Amino acid sequence: MTVNDRQARHMVTLSDVAARAGVSLATASKALNGRSDVKAATRERVESAAAELQFSPNPFARALHTRQTGTIGMLTSDLDNRFVLPILLGAEDALGAGSTSVLLADTRDDVIREQHHLRVLKMKRVDGILVVGRNTNPRPPIETDGSLPVVYVYAPSEDPENASFTPDNVKAGRIAVEHLLARGRRRIAFLNGDMTYSAARERVAGAEAAMLAAGLELVGGANMYGQWSEAWGRSGALALLDGRPKVDAIIAGNDVLARGVLDMARSRGLRIPSDIAVVGFDNWDILCQDSWPPLSSVDMNLQDLGRRAARALVEAIGGRPSRGIHLGDVRLAPRESTAIVDLPEVPVS
Repeated sequence: MTVNDRQARHMVTLSDVAARAGVSLATASKALNGRSDVKAATRERVESAAAELQFSPNPFARALHTRQTGTIGMLTSDLDNRFVLPILLGAEDALGAGSTSVLLADTRDDVIREQHHLRVLKMKRVDGILVVGRNTNPRPPIETDGSLPVVYVYAPSEDPENASFTPDNVKAGRIAVEHLLARGRRRIAFLNGDMTYSAARERVAGAEAAMLAAGLELVGGANMYGQWSEAWGRSGALALLDGRPKVDAIIAGNDVLARGVLDMARSRGLRIPSDIAVVGFDNWDILCQDSWPPLSSVDMNLQDLGRRAARALVEAIGGRPSRGIHLGDVRLAPRESTAIVDLPEVPVS
């Protein structure tokens, strides 16, 4: 009887794999579950038999044996938020590499809905939960009895004992300034968004530190906060462009603000980047590449952030939890809005 004939008659079981490999049922189970007390040669023989028989383990039977279901819960505050999607893609990337299933729940930034979804995920016996925030402001931890592994991504938990993955916004502000300084800019201003966002405050803190290290200060101070809108980008840029001293670069709190800055600079007859350079944050392709000129922006590497958080959750489920805030790396994506040009020698003050 061929393997195909056998599969046509009944589903391949773990017993079939054990028989094919010439080992006991217990040994086959240990080998396929990655137990360390199985010899490498035996594990290889069992895995070869499983592959030959096209064996797919029953997740429910596995759950009874290992107390795990192979299922991860994802709680997101805002599924429509454009920052959430790359995080979810990165997490799915990491989890999809194995045999893990994902249950996604959108709380719509509502506490009652979050509590409901949390109860449902617990009832479905998920092995762990990834909590994805809508911004980087710290959030209260979800309510668990401590036995369910939880990892927070983007919005860190207020509890320092929890594992949280969030972008390094201080570094983001610093590398934006360093990028401009390397291109000969010295009169740099920071046009920010809503100051209730921790990302806005941390980015300007990083920018101030980089300016201080160069013996400089941000033009106009660090208090230009407003809305995350092109309208504020235009009006804020107008105040900076008409002020003293004249700015030769503007860092905008995100790419939307930066588009407003570009619009206002062009309307004032300024050449970009010859007269003024502009940098944004988030590296939103549809905005940065379609801007005129294309916009330099700090990429927050959200997909990698989601991937790292998911891996940490898998590690926690396996008994190796991490704690504290883990900062995700960021990078600057240079485009024409900060291209190197010959600048006249102009005194700073």
